[in-house]
Amino acid sequence: MSSLSLAVRDSSTMLRRNLLHARRYPSLTLNLLLTPVVLLLLFVYVFGDVMSAGIGGAGADRSAYVAYLVPGILLMTIGGTTVGTAVSVSNDMTEGIVARFRTMAIHRGSVLTGHVVGSVLQAVLSVVLVGAVGVAIGFRSTAATVLEWFAAFGLLTLFALALTWIAVGMGMVSPSAEAASNNALPLIFLPLVSSAFVPLDAMPGWFRPIAEYQPFTPAIETLRGLLLGTGIGHNGWLAVAWCLGLTVLGHRWSKRVFDRDPR
Repeated sequence: MSSLSLAVRDSSTMLRRNLLHARRYPSLTLNLLLTPVVLLLLFVYVFGDVMSAGIGGAGADRSAYVAYLVPGILLMTIGGTTVGTAVSVSNDMTEGIVARFRTMAIHRGSVLTGHVVGSVLQAVLSVVLVGAVGVAIGFRSTAATVLEWFAAFGLLTLFALALTWIAVGMGMVSPSAEAASNNALPLIFLPLVSSAFVPLDAMPGWFRPIAEYQPFTPAIETLRGLLLGTGIGHNGWLAVAWCLGLTVLGHRWSKRVFDRDPR
């Protein structure tokens, strides 16, 4: 069997293993999925009229804020889902299963590949579920073309891949599942200080750089432009650059830690 065939076979096995774990222990995924749904409902039905008036003027209605909010919530969903990846990787590292995998005749990279591909699939599924909630409460994307829909899906997948590799690295260096969960909290916290809920122009001057110079804001603005048919500007290439940079960083970090002696 060639090296490529071995890698594909073993990666598929590890992917099935991780998907079975997610199916048998769905509580973590459901808890992480609940957060963006609650925030979506809270900001639409509790703060929707006020936020919409503040963004679009006194004549704006709640539907305008729903359209503004949903793209940010979708990317926040990805950040929350990858926290489960960090916890899962940390469990594998601390419970000894990775050390056992090292003694077996399997492709070394398949362990990480199984975690990454499984997490990306779960993130995409979570985005679909949260997106369905958004549609149910009034979100519409009638201005987007078919090409823009494919571009939006590609951006969501690429963003999920980037954050997943970072989460894998966090899980590998964490001494316990609790530490992994705490280390991955920035993946949930950063969307809260981005343009997900209010435009950058509405933020105070001292706070705006914090929201502007981070990966979530350009990704949110790009996704918002694609789904609503509005301009993207320079945010498109910034979002792709952030995704590629985080993917390379997370991959190199995870591989370096994985190649060390098991703890």
